Amino acid sequence: MSASLLRSRIAAQTTGVRAARQRIANEQRRNASSSPRSTGSSAKALVYGTALAASTLFAYFYTTDTRAFVHRWVVPPMMRIIFPDAEDAHHAGTAALKSLYALNMHPRERVKEAEELKTEVFGTEVKNPIGISAGLDKDGEIPDVLFDLGAGIVEVGGCTPLPQGGNPKPRVFRVPGLDGMVNRYGLNSRGADDMAIRLRDRLRRFARSIGVTEADVLNDNAGVPPGSLKSGRLLAVQIAKNKDTDGSNEKAVADDHVYCVKRLAPYADILVVNVSSPNTPGLRDLQATGPLTRLLSAVVDEASRTNRKNKPKVMVKVSPDEDDDDQVSGIVAAVANSGVDGIIVGNTTKRRTGLAPQGARLTAREQKALAEDGGYSGPALFERTVRLVGKYRQHLQASSLKEGDEQKTLFATGGITNGHQALQVLNAGASVAMVYTGMVYGGAGTVTRIKGEMRDEIRAGKA
Repeated sequence: MSASLLRSRIAAQTTGVRAARQRIANEQRRNASSSPRSTGSSAKALVYGTALAASTLFAYFYTTDTRAFVHRWVVPPMMRIIFPDAEDAHHAGTAALKSLYALNMHPRERVKEAEELKTEVFGTEVKNPIGISAGLDKDGEIPDVLFDLGAGIVEVGGCTPLPQGGNPKPRVFRVPGLDGMVNRYGLNSRGADDMAIRLRDRLRRFARSIGVTEADVLNDNAGVPPGSLKSGRLLAVQIAKNKDTDGSNEKAVADDHVYCVKRLAPYADILVVNVSSPNTPGLRDLQATGPLTRLLSAVVDEASRTNRKNKPKVMVKVSPDEDDDDQVSGIVAAVANSGVDGIIVGNTTKRRTGLAPQGARLTAREQKALAEDGGYSGPALFERTVRLVGKYRQHLQASSLKEGDEQKTLFATGGITNGHQALQVLNAGASVAMVYTGMVYGGAGTVTRIKGEMRDEIRAGKA
């Protein structure tokens, strides 16, 4: 090989090596220059991801807290706009709460219960004296949702022995100017068998979740009442006769109620006999002393046969329109003679006088709604409720002194919308203050707000 050829090859190899070294150096420089950018992008992604997760978590806890602004000031007005028919809004609300509960996205009370609000109801220490009246959950679909809203007592129903559709639609009418409603549902119900299956399945799921048997729960071996399935809470189930059952046939009426007791008593802490709905023909006639005594005696007798350790208590729900002394005295006599444990004072009223405060201006639509046939509920009933609670308490005290019986328990419902009013009915002689229409207008946070107002008033020494 010639020297010149050798020199050329060596030069080429040297150039190749230099080029390779240059490529490596350039690659290293590129890597070095891009590394800060890559690190910066990763840091930004981490920050954004953390912020998104924190925002999502905050939104979850906020929107599922009963104290959230939206539950009082956004959701109720939107429901009235989206659903002009009040019954459609009712069904949509129930369906939404049921679905949200299944996803653990439902509103629930996140504030600790105030010690000052604890009370005893039928020998059970209840966490607070606020109840939710029957009508919001007609078929026992969402009792756990309603308990999670903070209520100490939840009443489901009314339930009739056989399914019935109720009265023709439309049958629910809003009066927003009075925060009131008129309804003539007519005790629409899927029937006692349907509700019994639902409540039984609920109890069985609970039993499995804590590793005990159904019998353990029913016989108070699970540490919770067998109806509510929650410590410090009680579940009431309201029952009534079918619309087609002749109200003058006492045996047929009693049979309707006894059937409901047989099917539902195992899953209730309290059974409520509804003889006060204004929308079922002949129902309020059952409040006469004789018929009422015989009906309540049949219910008490059947409840005493319930196959569990502690039998459900029995209450009767009476009308606010039967309010003179003779009527109240007759109902109290029926309660004493039958062995019923208590009275729920109040329901919707058929009266229309004194509902609109002086100077109130109602729209033509509201005036028409107020004039509809049916029972009215709303804040205007409150003063009547307080007076009626006081009257029943006086008559019950006189009866217990005369007969030597224990004092009967009173629940109050009708027009209660705030904590001060709840304390008023409790001071008048009730053990529990119940809400219904107040929740329709006040939203999911109503019970929490009422309890907070009660707590503040008690602590301020004003109660």
